Amino acid sequence: MNAIRSRWFMRMAEDLGKSNLESSAAAAAAAASASTTTSRRFWPSVLRWIPTSTDHIINSEKRLLSLVKTPYVQEQINIGSGPPDSRVRWFRSSSNEPRFINTVTFDSKDDSPTLVMVHGYAASQGFFFRNFDALATRFRVIAIDQLGWGGSSRPDFSCRSTEETEAWFIDSFEEWRKAKNLSNFILLGHSFGGYVASKYALKHPEHVKHLILVGPAGFSFESERITKFLTTWKGSILNQIWESNFTPQKIIRGLGPWGPDMVRKYTSARFVTHTTGEMLTESESGLLTDYVYHTLAAKASGELCLKYLFSFGALPRSPLLDRASEWKVPTTFIYGFQDWMNYEGAQEARKNMKVPCEILRVPQAGHFVFIDNPSGFHSAVFYACRRFLSSDPDHESLPEWIISA
Repeated sequence: MNAIRSRWFMRMAEDLGKSNLESSAAAAAAAASASTTTSRRFWPSVLRWIPTSTDHIINSEKRLLSLVKTPYVQEQINIGSGPPDSRVRWFRSSSNEPRFINTVTFDSKDDSPTLVMVHGYAASQGFFFRNFDALATRFRVIAIDQLGWGGSSRPDFSCRSTEETEAWFIDSFEEWRKAKNLSNFILLGHSFGGYVASKYALKHPEHVKHLILVGPAGFSFESERITKFLTTWKGSILNQIWESNFTPQKIIRGLGPWGPDMVRKYTSARFVTHTTGEMLTESESGLLTDYVYHTLAAKASGELCLKYLFSFGALPRSPLLDRASEWKVPTTFIYGFQDWMNYEGAQEARKNMKVPCEILRVPQAGHFVFIDNPSGFHSAVFYACRRFLSSDPDHESLPEWIISA
């Protein structure tokens, strides 16, 4: 404010030597300019929307990954405009605009097995920031943002069925795999990403040599508690909201300038105040909050998949339990002790699987086991991949504190 006033008075002084008409005009113009600038300056900052874009997401990702010591390359992998010979398009328009998958690849030894990491719902690959350094010591780590999430392209979501929605994610991932020329890799998926990874491995088992499902969605079975709740008026209202495809991200966008504060409260509560394991540092919390806000506030796209894949209560419309007998890829399930995803679903699936399957539980961790207890998570992943990392995998003992279910 003082600077504005000074410039205004200087302008008035310079005009004193001019004619009265010129002085009056100059003074009026200066006053108007000062008034406009002051108005902008004093318009309450809380009423200004916080901008976001793909560039904001990528920049916040870079700031978050500055915590990672291992060098990496960030790429936008072109996956074309839609699956070849498919009626499912990745955007509503008839244009041939290409779409991209945001990808980070970490430096590794030349003979390291490839580990591809897929994030969950309302998340992006940056959520694995606490894991990249440790995992990169044993793997060639590649993490992606799924189509419609994070820093990847966000086409209009045009799917209207479970089958089309699954194809959106499975086929876009397959086009990404082709573009990266990958095969014979380990595929790790968390939560919703575990559902996508499972469906992908069922369709393209020839490319996946091991599947790691971290608190995966899709293995739940209908419970009496949820069925009973849906008969109540509260359950009926919440179910209608779910079926209307109302997403948590819409709340963040609707809050505008208050959105970042809400995200900050969430990350502080979930990963600091009420964490089930290792708390985030102040720096980690700040950078994660900034990253999460931009990924959630950006254009709605992949998030709109929810009602087509799951009914209220995160119950899958196309249950993976029903396809356990078709499993062709050796699989390891990893759950935090306090994970709200119940590992009993994995136990039921294992009964019908004809491939090796193990279930590992990590202490002091919830659904975000890789953030809550990173060292325990890393131990579980290394143990799950002992066939590719150890010269004597049969004699590798279960890591301390890890429980086999």
